[in-house]
Amino acid sequence: MTSSERRDEEPPDATRSRPQTEESYGIPESSDGLLPWSFVAETMADDHSYWVSTTLPDGRPHARPVWGVWVDGTIHCGGGEKTRWVRNLAHNDAITVHREDAETVVIVEGTAERYTEGETDPEILRRIDDAYEAKYGVRHGTPVFAVRPTRVLAWSDYPSDATRWTFGDE
Repeated sequence: MTSSERRDEEPPDATRSRPQTEESYGIPESSDGLLPWSFVAETMADDHSYWVSTTLPDGRPHARPVWGVWVDGTIHCGGGEKTRWVRNLAHNDAITVHREDAETVVIVEGTAERYTEGETDPEILRRIDDAYEAKYGVRHGTPVFAVRPTRVLAWSDYPSDATRWTFGDE
């Protein structure tokens, strides 16, 4: 099994189910039609830009478009130390990443793990930089953040394939 095949497998700590919402939305109760994790992996890997939401120090939401790469089964994105969203993460590591498309949807909610030179495995940083270079023609450098999901929502034919993954104790 190759590394790319392993990263598309459903994460071992994930539970796949239907999102919970109002009955009038028409989300089926049956698990028939749930999306596979490969939908998340392929969709996120193929996108050019993403919307990132963080929390300002005063508690208000903050959204920003960013570049990102899917490496080792995880979305990674980064920004300069003085950017508002990176400064927000220093106060609160909660983050949501959403693809630009509102019809074929993947929303990753979780926490941002900060990767920096000297504190992160250089091989991981190299793979992330290689992915940035292949996708955008530039090496990113640090800081860069791995988004550790607590919940992922996805659909391409709402409501019939609306799928939720929860991680850990979520």
